[in-house]
Amino acid sequence: MTFISPKIDFAFKKIFGSVHSQKILISFLNAIVYNNQNVIQSLKIINPYNPGVTNNIKDTYFDFKALLDNNYTVVIKMQALKIDDFEKPQIYNLAKAYGNQLDKTQGYMMLQPFIALTIVDFVLFEDTERMITKFRLQEEKKSIYYEDELTLMFVELPKFNKKLLELESLSDKWIYFIKSAPNLEVIPESLEEVSEIEAALKIANRANLNNKELEEVEQQEKLMRDQQGQISFARNEGIEIGREEGIGIGVVKQILRQIRRKFGEISPEVQTQIEKLSLEKLDILGEEIFDLATVVDLENWLNNNG
Repeated sequence: MTFISPKIDFAFKKIFGSVHSQKILISFLNAIVYNNQNVIQSLKIINPYNPGVTNNIKDTYFDFKALLDNNYTVVIKMQALKIDDFEKPQIYNLAKAYGNQLDKTQGYMMLQPFIALTIVDFVLFEDTERMITKFRLQEEKKSIYYEDELTLMFVELPKFNKKLLELESLSDKWIYFIKSAPNLEVIPESLEEVSEIEAALKIANRANLNNKELEEVEQQEKLMRDQQGQISFARNEGIEIGREEGIGIGVVKQILRQIRRKFGEISPEVQTQIEKLSLEKLDILGEEIFDLATVVDLENWLNNNG
């Protein structure tokens, strides 16, 4: 058996967002949102299953809503790639979804609480080892919540490192499924014993997809690989540029110390000229500075070599 990755748009929507996937989604939300407690008994998927067209794929790889039987609405997203200012759109989308519940004729008492669950395939909060984090409106000094209306939840997949034999809770098994399904060759017994995960794996089995679905999956997988390659290239370029900039800053600081020791304080204009020199010119100045007798000599050198 080979399984498609639940991280891609088509697979995630087909597994969790189909009108036939209610039991799967109930199990998943009970595990992740409600800490492995059997809170949700039923739900309604508001946006029907629609895998979309590859050319229209957004950076957000999964987006649909589910109305729970406890009157909460959950907005669920899978973010495979990190984008600039990622945090702000999460707040905006939650606030917008919450506010769009009412039309002009309805009172505020009709508002129902919202949960935004975002699963990310990158580390979002580096200052904590917690994989699942939850944010709500809370008083700054005391644990007093201002209405239980808005909740932001995040699952950071890279922080999950458990092996198959180490899986204990239902949330462990669901996160393992999302992260590791493409690496499986058979349905493991520990996952098979959860009927909803077994059903999810059967949906993710490439053998159960028709030719059109397989073509869509392959296009989305290629798109994701291309985007990851672009990000990796940009990151590596940034490292090289940063290294050069770091060396330049260090050389500038060293030369400025030497100049101040020899001539005392210099004007901001002279310092700016030095800071704008290339690494090559900085190296030359570092060698010739001992031959300069006065600040005027330094200024003339900079005017000739700037």
